[in-house]
Amino acid sequence: MEAGMDILHHSGIQATHYLQTSYPRSQDWFLFVSFAADLRNTFFVLFPIWFHLCETVGIKLVWVAVIGDWLNLVFKWILFGQRPYWWVFETNFYHNTSAPAIQQFPVTCETGPGSPSGHAMGSAGVYYVIVTAILSIMLEKKRPTWKYRFLQVVLWVAFWAIQVCVCLSRVFLAAHFPHQVIAGVFSGMLVAESFQHVHSIYDASLRKYVGTTLFLFSFAVGFYLLLKVLGVDLLWTLEKAKRWCEHPEWVHLDTTPFAGLLRNLGVLFGLGLALNSPMYVESCKGKQGQQRTFRLGCVGFSLLILHLFDSFKPPAKVELLFYLLSFCKSAAVPLAAVALVPYCVSQLLSQQDKKAA
Repeated sequence: MEAGMDILHHSGIQATHYLQTSYPRSQDWFLFVSFAADLRNTFFVLFPIWFHLCETVGIKLVWVAVIGDWLNLVFKWILFGQRPYWWVFETNFYHNTSAPAIQQFPVTCETGPGSPSGHAMGSAGVYYVIVTAILSIMLEKKRPTWKYRFLQVVLWVAFWAIQVCVCLSRVFLAAHFPHQVIAGVFSGMLVAESFQHVHSIYDASLRKYVGTTLFLFSFAVGFYLLLKVLGVDLLWTLEKAKRWCEHPEWVHLDTTPFAGLLRNLGVLFGLGLALNSPMYVESCKGKQGQQRTFRLGCVGFSLLILHLFDSFKPPAKVELLFYLLSFCKSAAVPLAAVALVPYCVSQLLSQQDKKAA
């Protein structure tokens, strides 16, 4: 088993070495793709756009992203996946030969286990939701025409092109092995497809949101403590990241498993608060909520406000405080996009209507 994994990891190192030496000028492109595939952009960019254009799609995006990343965390704790940038230094596979030179980048030194890839899993899940949503909207219970078939081909080609770019970027950056990104893509698609048949998320009560958030958090913490009692250290990768990362400042606290967990649960909790708030009901569920001007205004102001939110970086000196502020910051994202901004836009348009009258 170990020999087989060594061969698999070696082939991955060879792939990384090939990409880095054959396409050195593509570094900026791969860095951009890796940045764009981060779930943070789903919450700060894709979610506010889709929520105000098609509310159900926005809600599904959050659920798929949060549940998918939670499952990704559990899988990583079970599978104990290595990462290329430290495996190449620690393995005995190259005891008779020199190991291939692997370049590191500022986003290489993630601190969690590597399998499956969170970027690939998140990207596949999110864009699967978007593609299927567009096709569903265009179909509208009518018979498929040649235009629909053409759009279907274009969207799925674009979907797979995005996934290939994400996978290549993670391999190029030495953050993942090829088998890890492939597993991430198909896992993300499976999570997104499973939510095609879950309709209770669209009218979920605040109690359900709170209960789901507490369950996901309790399960993750309980699983971590159980394995720790059994002598399994789930934070074993943090030591490897600090040891083998070329630049200590590239090891960030926000890449740790619990940082991602609290960040995602904060978004889910905040969405529950927002959807069950009076401001959301008064603005989005009223007559103005159906107007194109209102929706476009909400999109524009939401993107602006969330960009300001994203510029705030919680201090990382005190770990517990960092996790708490990360949760609160994430909860503020859907609260702003779903409740606060629509309410303000609604009030602004109402004032303009009164002046016009």
